[in-house]
Amino acid sequence: MNSDPQMKIQQLQPNLAEKQIIELASLLHDCVIQGASVNFVLPFTLEDSEAFWREKVMPRLRSGVLILLIAQHHDRIIGSVQLDHDTPPNQPHRAEIAKLLVHPDFRRQGIARALMAAIEDQARGLERSLITLDTRTGDNAEPLYTSLGYHTAGIIPGYCVDPVDARLDSTTIMYKIL
Repeated sequence: MNSDPQMKIQQLQPNLAEKQIIELASLLHDCVIQGASVNFVLPFTLEDSEAFWREKVMPRLRSGVLILLIAQHHDRIIGSVQLDHDTPPNQPHRAEIAKLLVHPDFRRQGIARALMAAIEDQARGLERSLITLDTRTGDNAEPLYTSLGYHTAGIIPGYCVDPVDARLDSTTIMYKIL
């Protein structure tokens, strides 16, 4: 795990997240430009990224069904992860991890691992015992999730369009019992 004393992880409440929309948008934009498969394809503008945060994330954050954690280094947002716990009545024990992002300049420093540990703690605090997520098959994140104890439930071929190329990529559905 990252031992940098200048790196901290915190939960963003809606009012603070609103104030940091531009920085969150920049993080997402930089990750997508570098090929992160997180639901967007090129061309992807900073305005597109800001619209995602304002229109898709903020309403769910305000309603309390989504938790947003960020990693900061010297007060710069360098990573984030979301926990969607808006589950149906027959799944009160489950939550889903989404949009694990680490800025390309800060990768391979334990930040994703630290964000995942923190978001799992949030899930435990909500009494969630099953975490699910999906990742592009063969992506750099897949071995990270496996090393954190996530298991592959299955692979869906041709699930999404690659963010850079026009090809279809498979997705790996994973889970972890907390």
